[in-house]
Amino acid sequence: MNEEMTQELAATAEKLANAAETLDRVLEKLDSQQQALNAKVDRIVAAVEERSDDGDSTRTHKLEQRIAELEKTNSELRAQAARMTRKTLSPLVTAVLSKSGGEPGDKLDPALVDKTLQSLSVEQRIAVKAEMARAGMIE
Repeated sequence: MNEEMTQELAATAEKLANAAETLDRVLEKLDSQQQALNAKVDRIVAAVEERSDDGDSTRTHKLEQRIAELEKTNSELRAQAARMTRKTLSPLVTAVLSKSGGEPGDKLDPALVDKTLQSLSVEQRIAVKAEMARAGMIE
C-alpha cells in the first residue's frame, strides 16, 4: 500500500470516528427526549385515570341517591294508593249505619254493632261485619 492510500484511509477513519461521536450525541439527546415524553404521558394517564375513578364514584353516588329517592316516592305512592282505595258499602250496611246513627268512615263500637245487627240472620251479620271490616270501620 502506498502512502497516499494510507493517508486517505486515516482521513476516512477520522471522519467515521467523528460521525460516530455525533451519532452518539444525537442518540443520547433522543433518549433524553423520549424519557421526558414518557414521563409526561405517564402523568397524563395517571390524571385521566384519577378523573375517571372520581367520575365513576360520583356518578355511582348520584345514581344511588336517585334510586333511593325513587324508592321513597314509590313507597309513598303505594301508601297513598292504599289510603285512597274505594271503600264502598252495600246498601244493607249503609242502612244499618243510618239506623245506628253512624257515618261511613267512623270507627264503631263493637257492642253497638252487635246490638244493631241482632235483627239480621247469622249469614247477613257475617256479611255486614266483613264489609265493615274491609271498609276499616271495625276491627
